[in-house]
Amino acid sequence: MPELQRLRPDHAPALLAFEQENRAYFAESIPDRGDAYFTDFDARLTALLTEQAAGICHFHLLVAPDGEVLGRFNLVDVADGSADLGFRMAEKATRRGLATATVLHLCSLAATEYGLTTLHASAALDNTASRTVLTRAGFVPTGEQVQLSGKPGLRYVRGTAPRA
Repeated sequence: MPELQRLRPDHAPALLAFEQENRAYFAESIPDRGDAYFTDFDARLTALLTEQAAGICHFHLLVAPDGEVLGRFNLVDVADGSADLGFRMAEKATRRGLATATVLHLCSLAATEYGLTTLHASAALDNTASRTVLTRAGFVPTGEQVQLSGKPGLRYVRGTAPRA
C-alpha cells in the first residue's frame, strides 16, 4: 500500500521524476509549471521545506512501497486554523480511489497533527476528477466562483472533524 509521507529532502529525486513523467498529463487539467520549475527544482524544494519548517505549509507525498511518488497532497497558506488543500496524482495512479482515500487521511492529519479545523480547496469546472475527489471526501461547494489560471472554478470547504 502507498504511504502518505511528509515532504523531506531525500524525496527530491523521486519527486522530480514524478513531475517530469506526468508533466503532459498535468497540463491537460492544470497550468503547466513551466521549464523554470524543472531548471530550478532544487532551489524550489529548499524553499518549500523552509515554508514547511515555519508551519506556513504542510507538504506530503503519496509514496509507493518502491519509493515512487504517486501523488502530492499539500496544505498551504496555514492561518487561523485553516489551510488550502491542493493535490495531484500520477496518471498511472488514477481511478483507483487513492486520491480520495489520501485526501480523507490528510483531513484527519490536518486536525490531529496540525490543529486545523477547516480546509478549503478549489477546482476548475472542467476538472471533473478533482471535483469528484473533493465531493467524495466531504468537501462542499461554497458557491464562490474562482478563476484558476483563467479557467472558471469553484471553491470548496470542509471541516476536519471526522465524518459521520
